[in-house]
Amino acid sequence: MEFKGILILLIVSGTLSIIILGASYLLGNKQPDMEKVSVYECGFDPFDNPGNPFSVRFFLIGILFLIFDLEISFLFPWAVTYMGLPLFGYWVVMLFLFILTLGLIYEWIEGGLEWEN
Repeated sequence: MEFKGILILLIVSGTLSIIILGASYLLGNKQPDMEKVSVYECGFDPFDNPGNPFSVRFFLIGILFLIFDLEISFLFPWAVTYMGLPLFGYWVVMLFLFILTLGLIYEWIEGGLEWEN
């Protein structure tokens, strides 16, 4: 059995996790007081009712950030090996950047980057 050590590690960590989870459930306080059920907002009193949903704009800006952040992570290996790549590699990256630029222009025209609306 080649992976006996990994199997033992999985069994021990799984068992220990179940034991700790069960102990916290059995020994934990079951009667929450006002401090435990109140909303914590960076040490301040909450500004608004915590049941209010976030604006969809917030999620749109977050998704756009993730897309363009991933773009940078895809461009980094290309930038490191730029001198060793053939001309085809250059044009593939230019196509990638062109498609991302079109996406950015589309979001800009549609108002996806406007925070105030």
